[in-house]
Amino acid sequence: MSQKFYRIGENLNVVTKIYGQAMKDRDPKPLQKVAEEEAAKGVDFIDVNIGPARKGGEELMTWIVQIIQEVVPNIPLALDTSNIAAMEAGLKVHKGRALINSIMARPERMDGMMPLVKKYDADMIGLLWGPEGMPRDEHERGMLTAEILAKAAEYDIENERIWFDPIIAPLNIQQTQLISAMDYMAMLQDMAPGSKSTCGLSNSSNGVPEHLRPIINRAYVIMLQRNGMVSAIVDAFDDELWDVVDGKKPEAVKVVHDIMDGKSINIAALPKDLQNYAKTARVILGQVLFSDSWLEI
Repeated sequence: MSQKFYRIGENLNVVTKIYGQAMKDRDPKPLQKVAEEEAAKGVDFIDVNIGPARKGGEELMTWIVQIIQEVVPNIPLALDTSNIAAMEAGLKVHKGRALINSIMARPERMDGMMPLVKKYDADMIGLLWGPEGMPRDEHERGMLTAEILAKAAEYDIENERIWFDPIIAPLNIQQTQLISAMDYMAMLQDMAPGSKSTCGLSNSSNGVPEHLRPIINRAYVIMLQRNGMVSAIVDAFDDELWDVVDGKKPEAVKVVHDIMDGKSINIAALPKDLQNYAKTARVILGQVLFSDSWLEI
């Protein structure tokens, strides 16, 4: 039996116009509707992103957790805000074990948020974003992991409660970061045995034409899974992505693995959908230059 892959639905986000407006108006309907739709797709967590919510954040988070859990009581929430007081307000009313998304590898964020992990029996995403911002490579990611682990030990938080997020950058501007995140994933269990891992998968395709985004997300998740990734924050409505992580597209997985292993493949002889996986894997690995037309070449 392969490792379960946990899906955190990304769709309930303040930056989406309809949901941002619903939060502002305290209109539960659109928020409950998307939560129910994500639940129907089988997500393991629903990410509830209220943004920084500097003004009225505590009241907003309390309200939103309650109205979402009213309609999907059996799915835990990943609470997403940089406002520590709002995070605690949400944890106070959350039923079951919540996931704190996320705690940066910065002393003030760790000291502000980690006590909440223990106090509310939550899990946490350890975001590998340090005092100097984004780590440059897998070694800097490793150093930030050590800092999160050391601080977690101070608060008596077990590795099993931590989901490490290596931070995924967009393919079209920082392709080497996608490789580095994979290399980091391959080292994670040696550094933090028993911990979990996750990422904002859609970040990999940020900024590319809309029709190309799904194939990047799908090909890249195959690479991440091979290196031990056990979860991702994903578009709950990408059915083919579901099939990929559920092991229902073994041919696509094999093609991507063959490209990763440097095997020579006659891409032109493959069916069109598998050609797309093969071509995209080559772009992600830097074997061909990124352009918006890589699937046509």
